[in-house]
Amino acid sequence: MASNRFKPLQFPLEKAIFQPVSLAEKFASYLEQCSDIVSLRTLHASIFTFELQNNIFVGSKLLNCYAKLGFLTDSRWVFDKIVNNSLSLWNSILVGYFRAGYHDEVLVRYLDLRQRNIGVNGSAIMFSLKSCTELGSLQFGRGIHVDALKFGMSADRFVGSSLVGLYSTYGDTGSASKVFDEIIERDVVAYTSMITGYAQSGYRHAYEAFGVVRAMQEEELCPNRVTLVSLLQAAGHLEALEEGQSIHGYAIRRGIGSSDEVFETSLMDMYIKCGAMNTAASIFSKMSTRTVASWNALIAGHLQMGWPLEALNLFFIMVQQNLEPDLITLANGILSCADLKYLNEGKSIHGYIIRTGLRVDIVATTALIDLYSKCNSLTDARKIFNRMEAKDVISFNVMMAGYLQNGFACEAMNTFYEMVGTGIIPNLSTILSILSVFSDLKDVRQGRGVHGYIFRHGLDLHSEIANQVIYMYAKCGYIDSCGQVFDRTKYKDLVSWTSIMMGYVHHGRADKAIALFRLMQREKVTADSVTFLSLLQGFSQLGCLSLAKEVHCRIYRVSMELEMPVINSLITTYGKCGKLNIASALFEHMSERCLTSWNTMIAAYGMHGKCVEALKLFDRMKEEKVAPDEVTFTSLISACSHSGLVEQGLNIFRSMKEEYFLIPIEEHYGCMVDLLSRAGRIEEGYDLLNCLPLRQRTSALGALLAACRVHKNTQMGEVIGRQLLNLEPDNPTAYGLLSNLYTEVGKWNDAASIRTMSKDRGLKKTPGYSLIEIDKQISEERKD
Repeated sequence: MASNRFKPLQFPLEKAIFQPVSLAEKFASYLEQCSDIVSLRTLHASIFTFELQNNIFVGSKLLNCYAKLGFLTDSRWVFDKIVNNSLSLWNSILVGYFRAGYHDEVLVRYLDLRQRNIGVNGSAIMFSLKSCTELGSLQFGRGIHVDALKFGMSADRFVGSSLVGLYSTYGDTGSASKVFDEIIERDVVAYTSMITGYAQSGYRHAYEAFGVVRAMQEEELCPNRVTLVSLLQAAGHLEALEEGQSIHGYAIRRGIGSSDEVFETSLMDMYIKCGAMNTAASIFSKMSTRTVASWNALIAGHLQMGWPLEALNLFFIMVQQNLEPDLITLANGILSCADLKYLNEGKSIHGYIIRTGLRVDIVATTALIDLYSKCNSLTDARKIFNRMEAKDVISFNVMMAGYLQNGFACEAMNTFYEMVGTGIIPNLSTILSILSVFSDLKDVRQGRGVHGYIFRHGLDLHSEIANQVIYMYAKCGYIDSCGQVFDRTKYKDLVSWTSIMMGYVHHGRADKAIALFRLMQREKVTADSVTFLSLLQGFSQLGCLSLAKEVHCRIYRVSMELEMPVINSLITTYGKCGKLNIASALFEHMSERCLTSWNTMIAAYGMHGKCVEALKLFDRMKEEKVAPDEVTFTSLISACSHSGLVEQGLNIFRSMKEEYFLIPIEEHYGCMVDLLSRAGRIEEGYDLLNCLPLRQRTSALGALLAACRVHKNTQMGEVIGRQLLNLEPDNPTAYGLLSNLYTEVGKWNDAASIRTMSKDRGLKKTPGYSLIEIDKQISEERKD
C-alpha cells in the first residue's frame, strides 16, 4: 500500500504559497484517499506541521478516517481536540462512526451532544436511531423518539422511517404504525420501511404489508427493489403464491431485479415457501451469478420440503464449484445429514469447521447436536451442548428431543429442569417434549405440574398441547382426567378426538370410545384411518360384529379399502368376532401384504384352533420370501398350543433360534409353557423356564400352576406356587390358584392357610364384567 502513502516532500514547505482554505481542502482530499494507518499518521503529522490541527473541516475528516481504519482511541483523541458547538461537525462525526460500524460510539456521542444543549437535527436523530436498531437498544431508541417529538422532527420522513425500522425490528408493529401515520410527506422510503416492518413480523402482520403497498400506489408512488423484496417476504410468510407471482410479474415489467442476486434469492425463497420448488429451481438455474446466499436458499428449501438427500447433493455440488460455504450452508448440510442419519458425512462437515477454524454460531452448534442425537451418538451431542457458551430454548429443545428419540426420558427431564434453572422460558416445542417425557416415564405427578403451568399461562387453548396432555394422562392410566381435559378443550381437532378414543380403547373402555365416535359424527368431524383403527380395536374387545361391519362399509365409502393398516385391523376384528371366513377373504384379496398382514392372519387361524391353516400360511410366507419376526412365532406357537400339536410347536421354537436367529423372549417362553402344560408335560415346561430371569417367569408360572391343578400334580404345583408367591406376593390370582390346587387334592388346612395369607394382605380378586351388558348399552345409544 506504499504507493498510496502521503509524501510530505510533494508539498512546498513555504506556507505563504497556499491559502489556508485551499490547504485544508487538499488535506481533506488526501484523507479521503488514505487506506492504511502509516499513511494516516504521516498525514496527521503534516496537519500539525501546517497548524491545521484545530481546523474543524480537516479534523472531522481525520477522526472519521481513524474510525474507518479501526483506530477508535485515536479517533476519540482527535474528537476531544476539535470538539465545539458546531452541529454540522457533530453530524459529520455521528455519520462517520455509524459508517465505520461503531454504533455504540454513535450513541455515546449523541448523549454528549444532548448534554451540550447544542440542539439536534434530523441527521443526528436518524443515525442514532439506526445505531439503536443495530445494537438492539430499544429503550435508548424510545428516548431518542422523545427527543424527536420535542424538537418537532417525528413527522420528518427520514426520522420517521428510522423509527419505523427500529420498532418493527423488535416486533412492536403497533408503535411502528403510529409513527408511520405521523409522517407528513411520505416517500417510497417511508412506505417501504413500513412494508418491511410488517413483512419481518411474520404471518400475523404480513397481510397488512399488502394494504400499505395499495395505499402507496394510490399516492402514485412506484415500489422500488427494496419494496418488492419485502413484499416477496410477506407473500412467503402467507404462502400466497398468486400474490408472489404478481410481484414477480411487476418486477419483470419494470425491469427490477434483473441480475440482482438479492432480489432473485428473495424470489426463490418466496416460491419455496409457497411449495413451487420447480419454479425456484428454474430461477436458480437462470441466475448469472450464483452466490452462497442463493445456494443456501435452494438447499434450505429442499430441507423444508422434506427432501434431505437432494439438499445434501446440492451442498456437495456447491462445494465442488469452489464456493466457500458460510455457517448457514454448513448448518443446512449438517441438518441434511441428521435427517438422513449420515453420521460419516456429518462428521466430515464438522471436521471442515474445525480445520478452517470457523467460530460456529448457535444455529450451526444446534444442528451438530441434532446430527449426533439422531445418529445415536448422544455422548458427542451432550459434549457439544455442554461447550455452548450461550444456549437458547431451541438448543435445549433439540437436546431434549435427542434424549427422547434414544429412549432416555430421565435425561430429557433433567435437561428441561436445567433449562428452567437458567431462566429460559419454555416454548410450544418444549412443552410438547416434556409432556412426552412424563408420558414415557408414566410420571403423572410431574405431568400434572406441567399441566398446571399450561393452565396458568393459557396454553391449554392450544389444541396441540391439549392433545399431548390427553395422551399423557392416558399413558399414565388416568383415563378420567383425559375425559376432563377433552371436555375443556375449546378447539378440538381430529387428533383430539382420536387421542381420547384411543385412550378409552387401551384402558378397556371401548363403549366410551364408540359413544365418542357417535358424537364426533354429529359434530361433522371427518374420521381418518387412525379413528377407524381405534374403533376396530374397540369392536375386537367387545365382539361387536354388527358395528365392525358398519365401519367396514364406511371404510369403502371413504376409499380407505387399500390402506394396509386398516385392512389388517379388519382381519383382526373379524377373527375375534368369529368371522374367520371374512377375515380370510380380506387377506386373500389384498393387493399388497406386509409382515403385519401375515402375522394377523396367522393369529386369527390360531385363535380359532386352525393350526394346520396357520402352518400352511407360514409355509407360503417362506415361499414369498417374507422374513418372520418375533410376533409370527408367538402366533404360531400359540396356534400349536390351542390345537395340542406339541411336536410341531417344539420344532417351530427350535427353528426360531436355529434357522432365523431370533432370541426368544418372555412371551415365547410363556406360549411354550402353555403348550407343554396343556399336554401334561409340566416338568418340561418348568425346566424351560430356567432359561428366563426370575422376574420374567411370573405369567408362565401362573399357567403352569393352573395346569398342575388340571393334571392333579400337587408336588410340582406346590413348588411352582411357592415360587410364584415369592415373586408376586401381592398378586391375588396366585393365592387363588394355589388355594384351589390344595382344595382339589383335599389339603384343606393348606388351602385355608393360603386364603388367610391373602386376606391378611388385604388382597381382592378383580370382579368380572359382562360383554352382554356393554352390548346392550351400545344398542341403546344407537337407538338414541
